[in-house]
Amino acid sequence: MKTAISIPDPLFREAERLTKRLRIPRSQLYAKALEAYIQSQKSKGIKEALDEVYRTESSDLHPVLARLQSEAIGREDW
Repeated sequence: MKTAISIPDPLFREAERLTKRLRIPRSQLYAKALEAYIQSQKSKGIKEALDEVYRTESSDLHPVLARLQSEAIGREDW
């Protein structure tokens, strides 16, 4: 899909240099950048949701699980 956007001149010039260095079309650069930004925002939502859960819930392991985990690590050959 074609779209028109406005970006600051210095950012445009940097993007142009990058497309030349990477030898990719401008539209591919912008699409990849937008995709990376969208993915970073999705993972932020996950972190915020987990932060909300652990604000009210303990993240400590149950004592039995902690003991079993510790014993299992002790048996490993490092």
